[in-house]
Amino acid sequence: QVQLVESGGGLVQPGGSLRLSCAASGSIFSLNFMGWYRQAPGKQRELVATITSGGSINYAESVKGRFTISRVKNTVYLQMNSLKPEDTAVYICTHGAGGRRYWGQGTQVTVSS
Repeated sequence: QVQLVESGGGLVQPGGSLRLSCAASGSIFSLNFMGWYRQAPGKQRELVATITSGGSINYAESVKGRFTISRVKNTVYLQMNSLKPEDTAVYICTHGAGGRRYWGQGTQVTVSS
């Protein structure tokens, strides 16, 4: 089992910034990926960004140039800049390895004036 603990959500004005963190613990394979998805009310869960243990990164087109994903060992960060109202969603951390996928509880990000 892998446990994921997220932090860093909140309310921010359009154009502002937030940084999300997610720490993984438990039975972690050396080869893995971590990342973030998000789900807005009435919408499907969508990929935001992922990063592998080897450092390969993938971003959704909608966040490229504004969001930066990084990781230190088994903690993944998402630096979100130039936030827009359409970025409002629950952001959910994920960890995958060995054919298994784990999800965090999610943290609310609200972009509003």
